[in-house]
Amino acid sequence: MNKFDAVVIGDANIDLVVVGCNQIPLPGQEIFVEDMLMHVGGGAALFTISLAKLGLHVAFNGVLGDDGYGHYIREQFGRYGIDTSLILTSQTSRTGITIAINPEQDRSFITYAGSNAEMQVSDLDLAQVALGRHVHVTGYRGRRNHDEFVAMAKKLKEMGVTLSCDVGWDDTGEWYSGVFELMRYVDVFLMNETEAHHYTGFEHIDDSLSYMSGFCKHVVIKLGPQGAVAMKDGLQTSCPGFSVKALDTTGAGDSFNAGYMYGFLTGLNVETCLLYGNVCGAMSVGAYGGSTGTPDREGLEAFIRQNKEQGSDHSEVV
Repeated sequence: MNKFDAVVIGDANIDLVVVGCNQIPLPGQEIFVEDMLMHVGGGAALFTISLAKLGLHVAFNGVLGDDGYGHYIREQFGRYGIDTSLILTSQTSRTGITIAINPEQDRSFITYAGSNAEMQVSDLDLAQVALGRHVHVTGYRGRRNHDEFVAMAKKLKEMGVTLSCDVGWDDTGEWYSGVFELMRYVDVFLMNETEAHHYTGFEHIDDSLSYMSGFCKHVVIKLGPQGAVAMKDGLQTSCPGFSVKALDTTGAGDSFNAGYMYGFLTGLNVETCLLYGNVCGAMSVGAYGGSTGTPDREGLEAFIRQNKEQGSDHSEVV
């Protein structure tokens, strides 16, 4: 029997957001900035919080350090009713930290992976993971952990759960073609436009979608401010984005994922899933911190009503 609507596997860390930093100090130099803010970070953690804010019962499965930052993340999860019983505690590493510099423009990051580096999908207790009727996985690293990811996906499918996956950026630059094998076992596969180009080799999104639909029946590509497009069972659906003032784009893609998967997990059609994803992404960038601006269900519906009053039409099936 399923205990959770979703179990999320992946990274959690502290984000230190530096606001108003227009230069990096030279050796021996000190500069002053407008503000420094601390938030929960990590793509999987941001997705988890955003999904929980929309009202689903979510559990997080990752590795945190036994330190103040790790305890802070657990406390923040608790604020949103997120189950932390599947979180592992590292005995050797501190909780990871990312310093995000100048998030208002072209962000730069300094990251200490910390306890996130200990996350190995081969070590997961899949019987506990399968307590979720759905599992969202992150942390795919191409050739480095491909076999473990495929084995996990196969086993979870045998256990009757649905799966979603966001591959994220490939820091090796290889863009391993084995990802298409993983797609065969995933119910909803998400990536952004740049990642789709790198993996498929196609310049046009339509071509990328068409190619990937040969491996996965439900693929979603995020297009940033331009919105998003999905291919499900051979039918392509697009949804333009919203015009909003962006303060911090950190976590916008993870917020989109949460909105989209909220629609998927509540049985809504692709058009509505895309709309919910775009709303969550747009609201996310309006506040500092990757999940600070993401809405609850009431906020989501209010944003949609407001834009309908302005005459916006945000879906197109082709």
